[in-house]
Amino acid sequence: MQRNGAMANRRMILGQVPRLALAGALAGSVGIAAPAGAAKPRVLPPRLRSGDTVALVEPASPLDDPSRIDEVAATIRGMGLVPRLAPNVGAVEGYLAGTDEQRAADINAMYADPAVRALFAVRGGWGSARILPLLNWDLIRANPKLMIGFSDITALHLAFAERAGFPTIHAPNAGGRWSVDSWNSLWWLAFAGAGPVLDLRRKTGNPAPAFEVLTPGRAEGRLLGGNLSVLSALVGTPWMPDMTGAVLFLEDVGEAPYRIDRMMSQLALSGMLGRVAGVIFGQCTGCSPGGADSVSVADVMRHHLGGLGVPACIGANIGHVTNQLSLPSGARTRFDAGEGTLAVLEAIVS
Repeated sequence: MQRNGAMANRRMILGQVPRLALAGALAGSVGIAAPAGAAKPRVLPPRLRSGDTVALVEPASPLDDPSRIDEVAATIRGMGLVPRLAPNVGAVEGYLAGTDEQRAADINAMYADPAVRALFAVRGGWGSARILPLLNWDLIRANPKLMIGFSDITALHLAFAERAGFPTIHAPNAGGRWSVDSWNSLWWLAFAGAGPVLDLRRKTGNPAPAFEVLTPGRAEGRLLGGNLSVLSALVGTPWMPDMTGAVLFLEDVGEAPYRIDRMMSQLALSGMLGRVAGVIFGQCTGCSPGGADSVSVADVMRHHLGGLGVPACIGANIGHVTNQLSLPSGARTRFDAGEGTLAVLEAIVS
């Protein structure tokens, strides 16, 4: 199943960059935002071009099957890019992809390498938060490059927003599934350097929860968030960016509703939820109530988000699902809960 999926991804992506991107726009899953007003100048990562070299890194857990790294590299080649494995890819230290020092050293080395234009995380799992103190933030700030991945990579997205000062992309990991919406939205953000209008409503599979507007309205702010479990564990640490005025997006996987409730309570009690401008909750895959418990994740979200007084929706096409959207973490956005759209108001690459 994994091998066939990877080869299908390669066939789908290879040679279809312009066609797939245009198809997404025409289908309504991706549009182009109106030009934004003048933004504060900042150094941005370079846009990706066909033939660019990109690094494969493992900040967290290793692949379950190490031999799949060849398929991961094939997927990257299918995007028109040239994969370069970081030196410690394939290392194993229990449930981690090598020691903390090895995983951090790979990221530092790839940001220092002028031939590398961006970094793709191979997998999530656990471990990204452990390497945050070991990263060379002066080096990373001086060499802006897109970091692409999701799930446990949330720790890196948040830390980059706080310490690096340039956007990253919350998108499938290189070893994951790259379907049409995932690829189209990545292309607009990383290759075209455009500000797409993303349709948040999930149109395929069985959404859990289904899309629902909790509070209609519009909010503009810096897009920040990711995996709820990882994000909530960073609350109160120096790696969490200021969420004041942010458009917060969240997703999770394999968590019982009471645990989602506990983590959302942490965000509320810390004061974070009271400072955001809007909230987008995506998918919570495998988060069904157990036993006689009839409380759903949707119920939990209605409780925590329904009375915030800011635009909010649940069931967006974000998370551990096929065809998830690629999102620009750290970019200025306009969220319209009633319409179910997210407009990216600035380019995230130069």
